[in-house]
Amino acid sequence: MDKRWRDIGVLAAALFAVNVVARLIIHFGFEGDDTAADRVSLGMFVVIGLILVGVAFVWGRQRPLGAWVADTAAAVAAALLLTVLLGPLLVGDSPFAGGAGTFFAQIWLYLAATGVGTLIGYLVLTALGRDHRSQTLKRFAEAKAAKPRKVVRR
Repeated sequence: MDKRWRDIGVLAAALFAVNVVARLIIHFGFEGDDTAADRVSLGMFVVIGLILVGVAFVWGRQRPLGAWVADTAAAVAAALLLTVLLGPLLVGDSPFAGGAGTFFAQIWLYLAATGVGTLIGYLVLTALGRDHRSQTLKRFAEAKAAKPRKVVRR
């Protein structure tokens, strides 16, 4: 159980770290340039999505769908809270400095990036037949084929 929570914490910290790096790049490199800031933000969402593609691919091979989806959702929720509430404070802004529209847009974009990344990772994993369920069914079929047939006498 401790490993499970550690994995959730590491994933949440990694997702938050990507956000912190993007905020620092915007703050120190592109302070007044909204176009560049939007591009850095887009890059941040792409990196977050790619991280979750990898997480879905690795965790989906090792554990049943319900277990790793719950862990991923917990990590994303923790990282989202850190990103929208603590992230702006690191660069001297208020979480609500851009208004409610910006605040909620950030939440929706974050959830979209994480959802799409997780979905792509799981779909690729399933298409390759490497997910936990496919592997379990494969082992079951091999075990059934290995047993000799019982002879039924009349």
